[in-house]
Amino acid sequence: MKSFSICTLIGALMLAPAAWAGERTVTFAVDNMTCASCPYIVKTTMAAVPGVANVTVSFEAKTATVTFDGSRTSTDAIAAASMNAGYPAHLRQGS
Repeated sequence: MKSFSICTLIGALMLAPAAWAGERTVTFAVDNMTCASCPYIVKTTMAAVPGVANVTVSFEAKTATVTFDGSRTSTDAIAAASMNAGYPAHLRQGS
């Protein structure tokens, strides 16, 4: 019985970091958006990152709000994808 409890505890601890990562929503400030097609490119590029569930881009505010699975990707990976497409993205304060 004691070994079952220990195994259960170890299993729970191994899964805990994945549970903490979970779904997150952050907002990026996006540079270089100068025309009406820019938001489409930013959205398509960020949405192509595995683990990204939703991207909403505002041309007027020069932002991208991204919902993603933190156990599958990171804000750095999403920003890098945008940067590689020519649109540097930086987390906004409070995201």
